[in-house]
Amino acid sequence: MPSTYASLHVHVVYSTKGRHPSFHPDVIDEVHRYLGGTVNGLGAQSVIVGGVADHVHLLFGMRTTQSVSDLVREVKKASSHWMRERQRDFAWQEGYGAFSVSPERLGGVKKYIENQAEHHQKKSFREEFIELLRYAGIEFDEALLD
Repeated sequence: MPSTYASLHVHVVYSTKGRHPSFHPDVIDEVHRYLGGTVNGLGAQSVIVGGVADHVHLLFGMRTTQSVSDLVREVKKASSHWMRERQRDFAWQEGYGAFSVSPERLGGVKKYIENQAEHHQKKSFREEFIELLRYAGIEFDEALLD
């Protein structure tokens, strides 16, 4: 076959260090736009970025030559630098969750990310993250999530 065709979409979730509520309502849209632009600048395709004051969700498509860990590392690095120009003590947590998304689930995941503010009136980030890990069948140690 002379060409490569792929549908590789990933839902990535990570929080601010210590889950500090760093994103105030007046800047959160700007933060999300910056993250999406950074994803695009790295050669992936941002579908949507969302979240609340203490964490973000990124849904993006990626090329077969890219790795999730490299993309996330570079997005966190660039956005940390950008955020520190606004908040001197800003930092992201070290880890992240990455979940593959099939083409038929893209719309549902996009809607889930769009509704983060409403969703987090009922659930904490920790509860949400555990739910995502369980749904994906990922084994984890709850003690390491604090």
